[in-house]
Amino acid sequence: MAQSKTTSNPPPSVDYKALYPCTSTELLAETSTLTSSEDERKHRDDELYCKGRVFGRESGAYVSVRSYAKGEPVCADDRANKGEPFFFLYFTVFKRIKLRLALTGFERELLTEINVAPAQLHPNSWAFMRAFVILCNHFGHPPSVDVFLHFLEAKSPEKNLWVSFSGMAGRVLLTHFHQSYKGFKGKIFRVCCTDHDPTLLDGFPLYWVGQLKLKKPKTLEELAPPDSELCQVLASIGTLLN
Repeated sequence: MAQSKTTSNPPPSVDYKALYPCTSTELLAETSTLTSSEDERKHRDDELYCKGRVFGRESGAYVSVRSYAKGEPVCADDRANKGEPFFFLYFTVFKRIKLRLALTGFERELLTEINVAPAQLHPNSWAFMRAFVILCNHFGHPPSVDVFLHFLEAKSPEKNLWVSFSGMAGRVLLTHFHQSYKGFKGKIFRVCCTDHDPTLLDGFPLYWVGQLKLKKPKTLEELAPPDSELCQVLASIGTLLN
């Protein structure tokens, strides 16, 4: 008697519009073209990875960058991923801004303070963060979220889209870009933990957040003395540069 062949049905497609009913059509349509293991392998073989620019020396075995699920919007969360924690990030943030994983304490704290996920920040905003860290390192001061938000504020976007930083009125530090990052959409990776350390995704929002936290920045008098001193130094440098 011939045995019947077993067929495997494809997994049911996810109705993202029903899963995220308050999300704009534009955001639901923002998906990634990097959806295969081949896409992941090609980017892992890129000199970007080979030279250790994405993974810090100590974190390469602890963080996994994976390909994207076809059709999955950038605002998706673990409800569409069988509960496995992750966050999305645009590839250009790795390639052009030289972000390295895992995220630093400053990066985690700033994301938490303004209540946004990594992919929710426009690449321009990541560039501002990178430039600020370079300035702080130059002056021998650890990057401070209070100092950063003394000079730059997060702007609430229209339609719950990408968040950008802009300079506070009367406080000049970093000028706006002459040309904004373009072509960053459609190239997104999923960042996960490995079994070595499941806490590497702790301490900041992982998934797209509906409401930005807008807080009044601390005055010089309210800042810790080292932060207040750094603000005055950076303000003087910013005035000279601009």
